[in-house]
Amino acid sequence: MANNIFIHPSANVAPSAQIGDNTKIWINSQIRENTRIGANCIISKDTYLDFDVVLGDNCKLQNGVSVYHGVTIEEDVFVGPYAVFTNDKVPRAFNADWQVTPTVVKRGASIGANATIVCGVTLGEYCMVAAGSVVTKDVEPYSLVVGNPARHYSYVDKMGNKVARKEDAK
Repeated sequence: MANNIFIHPSANVAPSAQIGDNTKIWINSQIRENTRIGANCIISKDTYLDFDVVLGDNCKLQNGVSVYHGVTIEEDVFVGPYAVFTNDKVPRAFNADWQVTPTVVKRGASIGANATIVCGVTLGEYCMVAAGSVVTKDVEPYSLVVGNPARHYSYVDKMGNKVARKEDAK
């Protein structure tokens, strides 16, 4: 049994959701069925985690983040306010052939406010996605991407400091 979990009274958490120790779920958040949230996470207000989403330990999702079915977020990931993860490459109101397109966010990644992560990509370890960017393809580890569509701008170290070369990032 998990310990020290805080769930705000206005949050809607499915009984089948698994929540790790010391995790906090704030105002008006919705956690759907079979979602797994690691230990020491902060799920800020108005956040939506769709069914079967996986969130690793020590993650912070700021206000208004939407994470849809098919997304796996590893440990130590930061997601800024109102970032969105999609799960459908060809969205239609009705589609009998619909299939989830998985997305993976690797350890230590940081995603800025209002970023959109289009499904089917992998965000590499300790990469940074600048605020407002639209990610349409994989982001390599330690890369800072900016713009729409997001493109490589520089490399960063684990703390987010700009470095000259990828080799200097680790």
